[in-house]
Amino acid sequence: MSTPRVPPTRAYLEHVAIRVRDIHWHIRFFREVLGMELREIDGPPEAPRQYWTLGGLQFVATPDFAAPPSHDAGWLAHLGVMVDDLEAALQAAQAWGVQPLPPGRNWLQLPDGLAVELIQAAPGSVAQALAVRPRG
Repeated sequence: MSTPRVPPTRAYLEHVAIRVRDIHWHIRFFREVLGMELREIDGPPEAPRQYWTLGGLQFVATPDFAAPPSHDAGWLAHLGVMVDDLEAALQAAQAWGVQPLPPGRNWLQLPDGLAVELIQAAPGSVAQALAVRPRG
């Protein structure tokens, strides 16, 4: 048995970039349903090319993008999103016309085909994670 190699550094995923047809819909949904506020924007607010949220999402405006319409197709299976209040998030999401998915009522399919799994976080853990300011 070999000795475990000590890695030269440690890392974590700071964000994931997602191509979306309607960037404004995604900005509004993630802000109004899940409270993910603006961290950075590329381009003018009325026509952003890219939009980053506090919480690790980057939306890339791609108006002609067509994702497979299934939660288990394509290279990005789903996003797992920790929430302070799962019931409140699910109730808020209903008004957005998102579709439920077979794994459970906390799985939602967005209009561009992206699947989101909402997960109840331990008390205080979302605030703790959002308090991290990786870029200053």
